[in-house]
Amino acid sequence: MPPKRKSARASTMADSSVGTPSKRVRNSLSDASGEIVSESTPKTGDKRKRGRPRKFPEGTFPKPSTDGPKRGRGRPRKVLSPAETAAAAKKAATADNTPKKGRGRPRKEPGTATPKATPTGPKKKDGRGRPRKSLPANGADTKKEAAVPSYIPPKDDSGRSYWLMKAEPESRIEKGVDVKFSIDDLASAEKPEAWDGVRNHVARNLMCDMKKGDYAFFYHSNCKTPGVVGVMEIVQEHSTDESALDPNHPYHDPKASRENPKWVVVHVEFRRKLKKQVTLNELKAHAEAGKPLEELQTLKQSRLSVSSVTSAQWHYILQLAGDDTEDSTKTESKVEEDEDMDAENEEDTELPQ
Repeated sequence: MPPKRKSARASTMADSSVGTPSKRVRNSLSDASGEIVSESTPKTGDKRKRGRPRKFPEGTFPKPSTDGPKRGRGRPRKVLSPAETAAAAKKAATADNTPKKGRGRPRKEPGTATPKATPTGPKKKDGRGRPRKSLPANGADTKKEAAVPSYIPPKDDSGRSYWLMKAEPESRIEKGVDVKFSIDDLASAEKPEAWDGVRNHVARNLMCDMKKGDYAFFYHSNCKTPGVVGVMEIVQEHSTDESALDPNHPYHDPKASRENPKWVVVHVEFRRKLKKQVTLNELKAHAEAGKPLEELQTLKQSRLSVSSVTSAQWHYILQLAGDDTEDSTKTESKVEEDEDMDAENEEDTELPQ
């Protein structure tokens, strides 16, 4: 079999490989006799080591003297004079070797174990917020008993209900009409007054629950000093509020009709003024937790112009006004007796002679 010929490409690559940088360096290190000089022996005669080669051969550069202080980095050391050296030595001899008390946690001496403190009581936790209330030694309950109101309302056997109704005593023009109505206006009325203008459904429902003979507080509202000023009586139960059907009235309701009037009125009569006005601030002061007026509806629902009052609340407000409960009951009974006498006299005058 004839020998294979080398391709032209292979011969070209072989020739070019001779000219690589590594081979060129190797060829340059060859001497005239053809021997290769070892790269591990530098020209200085020192054994080749790793890292940066030495600049000067050993022995050609004098080594620094080791007798004096070595040159360090940073600020040079201060050379003391003989007098300063003697003063420093004297200060060191007279200095107290007791360790100074430092700040923070004390240093723990090696080889000494700190004994753990034995707790004698319940373990306390350093918590955040309000401190824990300590329990009494005898284990008694520390809860406070509920405050019992000192006021005991008188017995009320009248069977009537009590209410509170608000009106504005100061002038206010609404659609060209003055809506002012005070206790004095009610006192000067010659006939029962219709309590109209109520446009709240809750207040309307309360007015529908009113019965003839019920009593109501007259309350001055939307003024400089609001509060309870007098007492009036419901003399006629609810009926249609004609003001809601009148287009010229300030409280006209276009949705109301004769078939569906929506709003009602009750007729009231003046009975008396209170000896002292019970202001709104006084009512609030006696409406705190545990006090008799805590559940007063007019304070809980302040937007209602008509609200209910319990018998206990009624008598308590009278007491705040300085009205004696017994005297007020006698006065009310006397008014009823006078009305009955007037009715009898009218019947007698109608009889034929």
